[in-house]
Amino acid sequence: MNRLFVAYKPSGISSNQLLGQLKRRYKVKKAGYSGTLDPFAKGVLIIAFGNHGRLFRFLNKTPKRYRATLWLGAYSPTLDIEKIETINEMQPVAVEQIDSILSSLEGELTYLPPKYSAKRIEGRRAYEFAREGKEVDLNEITSFIYDLRLIHYCHPFVTFEASVSEGSYIRSLGEIIANRLGCNGALTALERLNEGQFIFENEKELDIKTSLALPKNRYNGTLQTILLGQPLLREDFDIQEEGTYWIDNGDTISILEITPEGVRYILNKVEAC
Repeated sequence: MNRLFVAYKPSGISSNQLLGQLKRRYKVKKAGYSGTLDPFAKGVLIIAFGNHGRLFRFLNKTPKRYRATLWLGAYSPTLDIEKIETINEMQPVAVEQIDSILSSLEGELTYLPPKYSAKRIEGRRAYEFAREGKEVDLNEITSFIYDLRLIHYCHPFVTFEASVSEGSYIRSLGEIIANRLGCNGALTALERLNEGQFIFENEKELDIKTSLALPKNRYNGTLQTILLGQPLLREDFDIQEEGTYWIDNGDTISILEITPEGVRYILNKVEAC
């Protein structure tokens, strides 16, 4: 079964556990997901059955939007409630100060990812080293914060929403906010509201033709040429500039790249529904 849809992961289970539940419910063997959510987090998770996982990198998944609650004064090496070690009481802060800090973080932001993250280091996940008590050097990453706004402040809890680029770490963003307020901070709740255009709609099957973050092109040769995977000429396309495009074949789509050397298939004959 080839299928693409959005599931909703509850808090308290891993993304892999949710995937296992979906595989059993739909009676499929081959499945995958895009964008891991931490066990304590909840929210949308794009699921692919069969060969549709090949489409993940071409989907319109940016920006991602999250809602998070930050506990001011709480210290956790994981930056969330899973390993709270100390809690320091602090005086309430002005809402205007929080708003100012959030606004200052919008735009390009460079920071260290969490030690307890799925970031790969020397072929292993960062959290594996952290759980063994080993120190590792994490390289800074750069994210784009499209929008960051305060939703609610009830001391010592700050609830905010962040619209961010792929690969962003909301736990690190929470830490930065707390540090700029002069304290430690850990997330007590995290929800992914959407991944780009994708929201949770009761696991409704996605329309692939409206889900791609690629421009559509048109091949003016015979359809059979593409379906057979035969060589293609760039002059046979409406758009001949270099780039990656998708082609509507009716019941299927193809993803092609036009390069200085010619045209190459990336994916071909992918079921469109």
